Amino acid sequence: MNREPDWSLWRSFSAVVKHGSLSAAARELGLSQPTLGRHIEALEQALDLSLFERTLSGLKANPAALRLYEPVAAAETALAQAAILAESAQAEFSGTVRITASTVVSNYVLPTLLLPIRERYPAIAVETVPSDAAENLLLREADIAIRMFRPTQLELVAKKLGEIPVLTCAHENYLARRGIPTKPSELYDHDMIGFDRSDLIISHANHIGLPLRRDQFVLRTDSQTQMWELLRAGLGIGFAQKSLIDRTPGMVALGFDLAIPPLQVWLTTHKELFTSHRIRAIYDALAEGLIGYINAPID
Repeated sequence: MNREPDWSLWRSFSAVVKHGSLSAAARELGLSQPTLGRHIEALEQALDLSLFERTLSGLKANPAALRLYEPVAAAETALAQAAILAESAQAEFSGTVRITASTVVSNYVLPTLLLPIRERYPAIAVETVPSDAAENLLLREADIAIRMFRPTQLELVAKKLGEIPVLTCAHENYLARRGIPTKPSELYDHDMIGFDRSDLIISHANHIGLPLRRDQFVLRTDSQTQMWELLRAGLGIGFAQKSLIDRTPGMVALGFDLAIPPLQVWLTTHKELFTSHRIRAIYDALAEGLIGYINAPID
């Protein structure tokens, strides 16, 4: 080894191994592709070791790179843990809190919840991460997560805030044009909106004895926010959170039960971050707001 490589080179190395391409790794790190390429070349020179096979589809980690990746990934986790411990030592109600939630919650629920929070804690900046993927709290991809499932990692603090029913619904304009189905079997005569690649709806429908195929959805998308907007536009019948249906003018919940499991609402953060004053403040305020949102009566 000619010299000890800088950590930035290892960080770039780790991202390229994970993604298999300079472009994807560059997007994750916020670097340019040429800069990332120079990092990989510099690391290989410092180690006097080839790490990747250059292919038409990207960079393929060779056996040496795969052996090195495990301790580098462990070091990344350790550094993230150190950052968490540093956060927990901070006592001021200032700084930044990063919140992740599903795209539906982020776009249609979170903005209203943040209004009183921003008034109460004006010195705390808030970053939001709308994502239907499970952002990794252990690697500090977010400080607080609103989840629709129970987190299982032992390092996390999680609080169940309630459950939101999922109902069959449509806009009143669609129902005025096409009529109101009164039982599940009548859905076959309507324009149904569902998932594209996900089989979640189809599996549940078949489970309750309502045979359903992908081609029976005349509009298909795996984006839950897009699905909601299609419903709001009056394009068909689909499925949505009851609290969202109740709060949206023109949306109508249909009067039959498809036994769709309710969405559990969990608020979670890393147990070390829970001692950070600013993160605990936003966590508690979000919990209060979400409980009110879930349980509020609709006029």
